[in-house]
Amino acid sequence: MTQTDHTPAPKGKQMLSEQVYAHLRDAIMRGDYAPGDALKPQDLATEQGVSLAVVREALVRVVGEGLADRLPNRGFAVPAFSDRRWQEIAEARRTIEPVVLRMSVERGDVDWEARVRAAHHRLARTPAYLPGEGEHYSGAWAEAHRLFHRTLLEGCGNPVLLETFDRMWTASELARRWSALRAPDRDGTGEHRRLEEAALARDADTAAEVLTRHLTQTAAVLTDR
Repeated sequence: MTQTDHTPAPKGKQMLSEQVYAHLRDAIMRGDYAPGDALKPQDLATEQGVSLAVVREALVRVVGEGLADRLPNRGFAVPAFSDRRWQEIAEARRTIEPVVLRMSVERGDVDWEARVRAAHHRLARTPAYLPGEGEHYSGAWAEAHRLFHRTLLEGCGNPVLLETFDRMWTASELARRWSALRAPDRDGTGEHRRLEEAALARDADTAAEVLTRHLTQTAAVLTDR
């Protein structure tokens, strides 16, 4: 049996699904969809010129990353500001990351110090907002931000803990973007500078305290006002 022209091969379908997934993920991250907005498979299929099956496959991936919800009998939607998951992720991060940071301060060598300084320099020099990238902070700044926080923890020398950080970071990326949008006057630059200073001064108590406060503020902004 030969495959009809209008039916994509499995590999072609996978490529289309990847493209739709990337488009949808970027759109949510840019703020093209507001919290709680519906993600309608039929509209997305028409917009992207693909089948419903391709769109649904992409939507399932977005749900798996915590960027959308699958609602019983209601399809798909972007999570809400008040979704409890953001506070649960923040609680997990406040429980784990300050402990790992303490380990990094105690175990990190001179090479770790140099990486922390370089990562902070990159973060401080990367523009947070760029024309054409939507109302949320830029992709370049997001990566510099992730790299700085991860580098702070890498001195712990424990790959299992770092993998845990990676998962929590990915799960909380959307919450960070919303939080930054809702608190434009927050002194994030100062918070990151104090984190770097405490870590490089080998002041584990202050570093853990600053990080805990940093994580708490991000989640607090998302509570209903």
